[in-house]
Parts: sequence; structure tokens; C-alpha cells
Amino acid sequence: MNFRKDKPTASRAEVWFDDTTLSLQAISRQPAGMLAEIRKVVRMAARFREEFVQPRALEMDRRLQADYSYLPWEWVEEANRRGFFTLCLPKLFGGQGVCFPALSYFLEEIAVDCLGLANIIGAHYLGLGTLIVTWNLPLIAKVCEEIVAGEKSGKACLVSLAMTEPTSGSDTPEPDLLDKGEVACHAQKVEGGYRVNGAKIFISNGHFSTWHITVAFEDLKRPSESGVFLAVKTGTQGFQIGGKESKMGQLACPASELFFSDCFVPDAHVALSPDHTRGYSKTHRQIYQRLFDDLCSISRAGVCALCAGAARGAYEDVLKFVAATQNQGDYLINAEWVQCRLADLYQNAVIARLLQVETNYANGLYGVYKPLQSKAAYYAVKCLPGAFLRWGLRVMLKHEWLMKMIRKMLMEGFTPAHIQRTAGLAALAKFTGSDAAMKNCQMALEIMGKAGLRHAGGAEKRLRDAKLLQIYEGTN
Repeated sequence: MNFRKDKPTASRAEVWFDDTTLSLQAISRQPAGMLAEIRKVVRMAARFREEFVQPRALEMDRRLQADYSYLPWEWVEEANRRGFFTLCLPKLFGGQGVCFPALSYFLEEIAVDCLGLANIIGAHYLGLGTLIVTWNLPLIAKVCEEIVAGEKSGKACLVSLAMTEPTSGSDTPEPDLLDKGEVACHAQKVEGGYRVNGAKIFISNGHFSTWHITVAFEDLKRPSESGVFLAVKTGTQGFQIGGKESKMGQLACPASELFFSDCFVPDAHVALSPDHTRGYSKTHRQIYQRLFDDLCSISRAGVCALCAGAARGAYEDVLKFVAATQNQGDYLINAEWVQCRLADLYQNAVIARLLQVETNYANGLYGVYKPLQSKAAYYAVKCLPGAFLRWGLRVMLKHEWLMKMIRKMLMEGFTPAHIQRTAGLAALAKFTGSDAAMKNCQMALEIMGKAGLRHAGGAEKRLRDAKLLQIYEGTN
């Protein structure tokens, strides 16, 4: 939590109150229609989990352990067939237009049974979210158009975020740490675009994705001042998808190596560069920090949702086990010590859920979601036909000056205290939620004993899957 002042007269108590009462503030300020929309999405996810995920999760995990090179394309195709990759795409860009916070609840529900499949869907929105927070509307429209077309054709078009390098990981989103680290992915400015050389590792969905939103640097000695965000399409000359990383858990979602060797990226596919921010009142370093603050505010809320799902899944495993298992003539669930542990398990699941919810409220009130979650914007988008919205977008895209003005307004219009509120709460949600999930998974194995170690029970898979939650999206 931060104690920076929102305004000169704000007391420490007032800032603390605003930082920790986001759900209370949201009651009157966010659209009431979001509740019904989120309920609908949760029902959809629960039906998908029961019909598709539960019968297949353990079988797929066994298959991937036996053949690590296997890629579960059938899962990607099923998610695409059900419209999950356009679920939260704004109607303006041809998507279904479900409010962004609904994605967290959706991912949580799937994560109860399989974090790997939940991460396939979540990592797609991580890549897309990175592109969106650059506010490059022409490029966003182009990529979204391909995602929608991929859903219609049956050939899924996913997006990945290519950030982590062999020598740089969790330090990349922080300019101070970035300048002290060792980045090596170089973007050389050439006529008509950039020539990229370097490598990326641990890229979720790399093997599945059509587009890779790649973070590179013009000057490797001053990376925080020269960050470039590029949309690289699979099949581009000089770009190659390498092997899969060897992981302990979340095997369904591949962590890929990406290689760039004199890979030319045209100006039309440059999402953000120092040239784009020249003339802004904020420096490129400040814009870079703002972009990653916005991105981490939404992505870590999503990770916390995965944590809530894992914690809940462990609780449900134990509840089912102790209700069916007898010890000395009585069911385990009647033992006081078991009831105390069940209370601990439930507590951790609820804590992770509440932190995810509160972080999404913060993003709606002060962060990236705010433009679409004001009541006027929310209901206007819901009521207006998608065809009309897309026509309006096409008209806007014809006026370059208008695009630049909108982008400048969105990228410069931020308050440091509000960013600290959204990014700070998201970080708290991520590390607290992932620790809670791991505690639950460990407790489940302790209570279930040998039964928990059997692959068929699901508890040991969940433990392997949950450990990654503490590692990615900013190591705890």
C-alpha cells in the first residue's frame, strides 16, 4: 500500500481509507449491469469445466509427462470454438465485449480443475492486454480483426507477450532494475521499421500464438529510455519458435523459446517506440513505467484469480476426501483437527478471491478499465450495435491526428498515487494469493497422505501447477 498524497490536503488516514475501500467506492460508481454479466460468465466457465476440463485434465497431464513435446492443440481449438479468445475483446474491435473483470472470475473457475488450461486463455489476454496498454489503435484493430477471423474460421489466433530473456526476467517491468540488469534483445532502427536480434524464454503460449508482442531495446546500455514494443507475427522472416521449456507444472500451457535473427518489423507493427512518445510531457522512461504498471495491475489480478481457483480446488479435494474416508470407525470430517484445517483451507481460498475482486475494483475506478467502466460508456457500448461501433472505429482510424491525440491523452493522463494504488494492490494480490494457493495445496497433501500422492486424485498435479504461481508475473 502507498501513503503518497492524492491531493495536497489529503491526510494519511484519507489515503489509507481510499486505498482499502475500493469495493465500497465501486458500489455507486460502477455499472450495476456488470454483476449479471459476470454471473453469466461464471456459469459459462462452470459448464465448460464440468463438460470438458474435469474429464480431461488428468489424462492430458499424464500424456504431457510421457511426451513432453506434445502440444494440446485440441484444447486451444475447443476454447476457440466456444469463443473464449474473443470473450473480453471490446465490441469496438469485433469481440463479444464482456467486461474485463469478468475474465478473472472466468479463469478462477477453470483453474479449480486445471491451471494449465486456464493459463492458455489467460496468457492470450496478457499478450493482448500488453498491446492494448500501448493505445496503438490501428495495430490493436488489426490484431483483433485476426483474432475474430480466427474464431470464425476455426483456426485460433492467439497473442503472446515476449518479455523474459535468458538474462532478464522480473526486472524488465521496473526501469531502475532494468538499467542494472542485462538485457540483450536489440531493436535497431532502420528505414521503414526495426531489425530485431535476440532471444526470449519462458514465453507462455509461444507455440500456440500467431502474434508475439515483443519487448526490445534500441540502446542496450540505456534500456529504460529506449524500450520498443513490437508485434511480431509467426512466419516473419528471421523469427523462429524454438523448444519448449521443461516445467514441473501447468504442462498444458507451453513455455516457449523465441529467437530473432535480423528479424525485420515494419513501422505498421511497431506498437510503441521512443519516436511515438517524442513531444509528450512525460519522458519515454516514464511512459515505459506507466505501461508496465498498467499491465501488471491487470495481469496480476488475473494471476490472483488463478490462485483463488487453485486454493478452492485444494479445499474441495480435501472436503471430498475427509467426507468419504473413515478412521477408527468415524469419518475424518467429524474430527476436530480436520475441521480446523478445513477452516484454514477455506480461509485461504476466500482471501485470494477477495484480493482478486478488490484489485479489479481498483482497475475499474483508477486504472486501465476506467474508460470502459464508467456508467455512460458501459451502457452505450452494450446498447449500440457492434456494426455501428466498428464503423465509428473505421472513421476514426482515417484521421491520424485524432489517433495521436487520443493516445497522448491516455498515456499522459495518469496520477502517480492512482498508479501506486492499482499496481500496489495487484502486487499484494499476486504474492498473497499465490502463497495462499501453495499453502492449500501443501495442506491437501498432508491431510490426504498417500491418497494425495496418487496422480488419479489430482492433488499432486495441483501442487505442481500452483508452484508456478509464485514464480511468474513477478517472482514472490
